[in-house]
Amino acid sequence: MNSLEVQIERKRFAGAGNGAARIAIQGLDFAVPEGQFACIVGPSGCGKTTLLNIISALDKAFEGHVRIAGADGEAPRIGYVFQMPRLMPWLTVRDNVRLGLPRPSRGPGLAEALLAEMQLDDVLDANPGQLSGGMQRRVALARAFVNEPRLLLLDEPFLSLDAPTAERLRGQLLELWQRHPTTVLFVTHDLREALCLADRVLFLSPGPARVVLDYKVELPRPRNPESAAIDDLRRRLLDRYPELLAGIAKS
Repeated sequence: MNSLEVQIERKRFAGAGNGAARIAIQGLDFAVPEGQFACIVGPSGCGKTTLLNIISALDKAFEGHVRIAGADGEAPRIGYVFQMPRLMPWLTVRDNVRLGLPRPSRGPGLAEALLAEMQLDDVLDANPGQLSGGMQRRVALARAFVNEPRLLLLDEPFLSLDAPTAERLRGQLLELWQRHPTTVLFVTHDLREALCLADRVLFLSPGPARVVLDYKVELPRPRNPESAAIDDLRRRLLDRYPELLAGIAKS
């Protein structure tokens, strides 16, 4: 069963002043089975964030359709982790995570349990400004999981973190996903990160974005992005598709 079906015929942005409209996405079509961890890789500016915004319904001005299984006529439960944590600075850690819950569910228990899983139970009443960058990202992950999403969207969530912190967070993300199964769409510009995390990697072209390669990752977990296996797979992919990271894959 597909958890997510995406068919974007065209997404355009109006030009500034009298400028021509820009087509960001065109002819982009893919589906993600329930429970799969899929990564999106593509060159900078190709429309990866635009794609996530369309899927999340933050952007509804496009031609095509997006279907998320289990919505049953209601808004589907979606978790979204942005490039920056986007925590409310005036709220405590606990209350930031509770924001991810439907209003009737904002009582004690759910947020606290998830924060304990993230090893943040000692900072429940701290404000975001008192936390390190890595801890703020962990709070953002907890907030995304707290409503038990059918679909989890992540837009380069570990961008700008130092390598050891990013690697710890990748491990915690995978542990959360395994304990709280959901369908994941994870955007990254880092091929090593994608091969480390994903069941499958979708490579996008430069704008207007479309899928140029749909690749299944068959390496067993756990994986280390700096391991010989990841390095070998990365080199084999780039040897076969030399221009892959520029968004061009020729069979």
